[in-house]
Amino acid sequence: MTDAENPPPLSAGFRQHMVELVRSGRDTADLAREFEPSAQAIRNWVPQADRDNGHRSDGLSSSEKEEPARLHRENRQLRQERDVLAKAAAWFARETGTIPSGSSRS
Repeated sequence: MTDAENPPPLSAGFRQHMVELVRSGRDTADLAREFEPSAQAIRNWVPQADRDNGHRSDGLSSSEKEEPARLHRENRQLRQERDVLAKAAAWFARETGTIPSGSSRS
């Protein structure tokens, strides 16, 4: 995919500004022509802002949507750290001729 097909995400401040403009009576199609995001994206931001502020409960808040991705990243990082520690322990065991305590070798 090129950058044109997958533009960077718009800032939370920009989205909040669009929501405020919609709530003040601006038309989403006009805002889309003026600022670039689609009218549908702007329309989606309004109820999402309400969910994030606790005014709606018909879906997940932004933080709830981001939680699985954060946990995925954290899990990947922990696996990498565990693998590094296991390799270091094996290296030290070879270098010293000992097997670390807690080894599951039978």
